[in-house]
Amino acid sequence: MKTNRFLRECRQSILLIPAMALLLLFFVVPVFLTIFFSFTNMALTGATAKNYDIVGISNYIRLFKDKVALSVIKNTLFFLAGSLLGQQFVGFILAYCMRECSATFRRIVGPCILCGWVMPEIVVSLCMLAFFDMEGTANTILKAIHLPVISWIFGFPMLTVILANIWHGTAFSMLNFQSALDHVPRDMEEAARVDGANRFQVLWHLLIPCMKQTIGMNTMLNTFSTLGVFGLIWAMTGGGPGNKTTTLSIYMYNAGMKNFQLGKGTAIGILILLLGGVCSIGYSFLFYEREKKSRRKFGKVKTTLAERREG
Repeated sequence: MKTNRFLRECRQSILLIPAMALLLLFFVVPVFLTIFFSFTNMALTGATAKNYDIVGISNYIRLFKDKVALSVIKNTLFFLAGSLLGQQFVGFILAYCMRECSATFRRIVGPCILCGWVMPEIVVSLCMLAFFDMEGTANTILKAIHLPVISWIFGFPMLTVILANIWHGTAFSMLNFQSALDHVPRDMEEAARVDGANRFQVLWHLLIPCMKQTIGMNTMLNTFSTLGVFGLIWAMTGGGPGNKTTTLSIYMYNAGMKNFQLGKGTAIGILILLLGGVCSIGYSFLFYEREKKSRRKFGKVKTTLAERREG
């Protein structure tokens, strides 16, 4: 029996070989090559383009000694934090408001919100450049309420690209939160309201704890996508003025493609990968511990509801 089961599983696994081969060819191999090249002085042109040497961790040491690189890391963390907070908050508010609306309203408004997400980054950047232009929509609104106009791109470049990225990625968070909210049992809300809980208490003590796994997953996915944002920033500011909006993805492109230092560029790529990995581990510990508490809490709630129904 065990032999037959093993053979059956082997035959079923054969179907996975093409997918595994593609994953190995286009993901695993490039990752290992990137790690290897980050320890070399490989360049796009010159003598080291072909005859490169292994330099160990010299690329990483130079990165952490370079003041520009340190400022770029700070920019990346600021851009990441601002984008995550904005996308999570606005996405949740939209999902919560859509939950209280009719199905017809959701079918009409939902696709309108999704337009910003499905647009390519270059199109989003052009829309945002028009919006934040000196004669754009943002300053037109300020003029209408008798406030002074603002030079958004030059005066507040990081805030501008963060707002653009929030607008671009909010719909993804909204979809995840909307799906999670739709799976929260209505009878639990009704029981909480019967016990005297107001709307905010239901939201804070019931809905959000039920969504802990979705919040963690959404935060992790948004972290990876935000760390990889390149086209939006490049088209809007090019990393400027100066280095004010240069993130690690922009810095990697400048090092590898413009300055032809592939070794340094791949080292920056590995730094982005490590930053994403550290964030993922942190999210896992944070939301896993809270999830265990939430399960214990809602186990008691379900027991109470069952006792009431039996009574």
